[in-house]
Formats: sequence, structure tokens, C-alpha cells
Amino acid sequence: MPRPGSDGEHALQQKLDTTERADRFYDEQVLDHLNERMREFTLQQEMFFLSTADRHGECDSSFRAGPPGFLRVLDERTLVYPEYRGNGVHASLGNIQENPHLGILMVDFIRARIGLHVNGSAEVVEDEEMRALHPDLPHDPMPGRRTRLWVRVGVEEAYIHCAKHIPHLQKAPKRTAREWGTDDYRRKGGDFFGSARDARERGPVERPPREHVEAPAAPADPLLPVRGARPVLPALPPRPSPFVPQQAAWREEAERALAEAERRARTVEESERAETFQGWFG
Repeated sequence: MPRPGSDGEHALQQKLDTTERADRFYDEQVLDHLNERMREFTLQQEMFFLSTADRHGECDSSFRAGPPGFLRVLDERTLVYPEYRGNGVHASLGNIQENPHLGILMVDFIRARIGLHVNGSAEVVEDEEMRALHPDLPHDPMPGRRTRLWVRVGVEEAYIHCAKHIPHLQKAPKRTAREWGTDDYRRKGGDFFGSARDARERGPVERPPREHVEAPAAPADPLLPVRGARPVLPALPPRPSPFVPQQAAWREEAERALAEAERRARTVEESERAETFQGWFG
């Protein structure tokens, strides 16, 4: 089998003299499929972090959440998850249309305090087509929310994420939990970072007339389908990053959350805090 990883990481391993250590990790931990424990772990997760990039290599990170099993294991080399309308931007889906490579990071903060990386190639599939192939796919229980698209992921790499610095969190009681599928502006976060306020102060932004954009075909760049081969991009000029001042409500919420976290931490027994989970992905 070819050595996992990219040419860039291999070069750095040689420069930093970590090749032997890296090879041990590749040999012992990196699989080209999901073994039984990985599949079990995946089916228990209620969230994951998603990374994608467009055809130029411009990256985007996102977050997905749902009831346990929403990230569904079809077999040891295939995962699927539903997509919803969200904010209407569809940044991740758009990237997948241009560049199928993606990365998924699952972290169990509650029970095992361990993580699982899955890298692979994805495609966007209509709901009707996916259900025709897999009639047992669950329907979303939230009223008014409907899956229109699915992302099907072909697993290329799967490996553990070290437990050393993963915090131990607790589930919030239902009275404080977020509402699945809500469209309420305030419950979704409102203008927490003040972006909408800043936009109102700037006034309307003049944009060029919209042009019809055809959905891109399969990537024509021969570098994209090759794992580890990435195009060399020109350096981009730094983007201005205006500072958004903290608001009183923001500070109050952060202080309240911190106080609540400290209160709960005091109620956890020392033995539970010291527990170290081992052997998930054997």
C-alpha cells in the first residue's frame, strides 16, 4: 500500500526527524476503512466537524449535528449524512461539487473522550435517489424540516484523534438544550458577533449583476483526484479583519456559562475526572 499522507507532511517528517514515529502511527492506526469499533463509534455521534475546499484549494470548515445515527454507516467504506437548507449558502456542498475531497472529525466529549478522523471523497445525491438505494434511511423527526440532499462519503483514511487534550463535557438538561431545526432568529444565535449591526451601519453594498452559473462538472484539474497531490497556489494578500467589540450581553453570557461549568465540574467525582478511555479503535 502507498504510504499514507501528503508529500508535504513526509518532507516535514524528514526535516524534523519524525519519520520513524510517523511510520509507526501510519502502520498501527491508519486504516483505509472503518473497522467494527469505528463503525460503532460513528453511529453514537451527535455531531462532527467538516472540512472542504473548492477547486482552488480555498478551505471551509463547518459543523454538522443531529440525533445519534444521523451520520450513517452504510458499510465499512461508505458514510452518508443529510443536508438541509441552513442559511442558504451551501458552502460545503458547493465545494464538494468542485472538489470531492473532504475531512470529517468526530469527537466524543461526553463518554469516551476520543476522536476519529475520516478522510475521503464525497458526492452529493438527491434524497429520492438515495432512498431508492437505501429504503431504511431514517426520516427527520422535526416537523417542517425535510432532507433534500445527502452527502455520500467514500472512506479513504480513518484514524484515531489523541484523547490527551479532549475535555470532558456533560450534556445540558433538556430545559437548556438547543432546539433542533428551529428557524427562530434569536434561538439560532441572533446577531451574536454583531455582523448584521455592522452591515446596517455600512449601508447597502453594491454588487455586480448576477450571472447564471452552471453547476461545475467533475473536476478537470488532474491534481484533485490524487490523494496527497495539491496545486501550488499564489500567495494571497492579507484580508482586513475588523475587530468587533464585545457586547455586554456577550460578556454576561460567557460569565454565566463559565460559572455554570465550574459549578458542574465541582460535582464530578475525582475518579470520573481521572478516567482515561483506551482501546476504542483497537
